[in-house]
Amino acid sequence: MVKLVVVLFLIFIVYNLAAGCYYMLNDHGKTDRVVKALSWRIGLSILLFALIALGIYTGVIQPNTVMHHGG
Repeated sequence: MVKLVVVLFLIFIVYNLAAGCYYMLNDHGKTDRVVKALSWRIGLSILLFALIALGIYTGVIQPNTVMHHGG
């Protein structure tokens, strides 16, 4: 379930990045759609980072702790 949420967030982030690029190329600065799309992308990225940090802190997400020692 956690992986699904992370993947969905990443899909929405990439979608908003692509939408911002599309609006930038087609609107030529006449609308604020670029700013809105990129603001959503930034907001979603920050929220995803915070949710991952919270998940690690609460133990819902277990980070990979495999350490390689010399060799």
